[in-house]
Amino acid sequence: MRRETGSFGLGIELNGSSNSNNQTALTIDVEESTEKRIERLIRENQVIIFSKRSCCMCHVMKRLLYTLGANPTVIELEENELKSSLPATQNSGGGGGGPVVYVGGRRVGGLESLMALHLSGELVLKLREVGAAV
Repeated sequence: MRRETGSFGLGIELNGSSNSNNQTALTIDVEESTEKRIERLIRENQVIIFSKRSCCMCHVMKRLLYTLGANPTVIELEENELKSSLPATQNSGGGGGGPVVYVGGRRVGGLESLMALHLSGELVLKLREVGAAV
């Protein structure tokens, strides 16, 4: 798992560990706008979650994807960053600010949408289509 934290780039977590000793610096093009950076991150990653550390829905979303063999890139944002940087989260449930996941560059949505896909059997198919699940 890769994890970028705060303001899109304070660190990357490697090997699925949350141990801060596994974090390394991430180079960011300061000329790149936040919107362009988000678009690029979505394009470059098979599965990406825009998340908050203190969010239980985010934790459930991550655990589900790990269980299915997907190793999502997790972007940990502050509350204000999640709401302002990702207008798509407005419809993710809970009045905005919740987690949002993209698979193969397409917005799946929040936890409710992800669980609906999983329960219908479509989530594993989507993950396999993009090479993100076994």
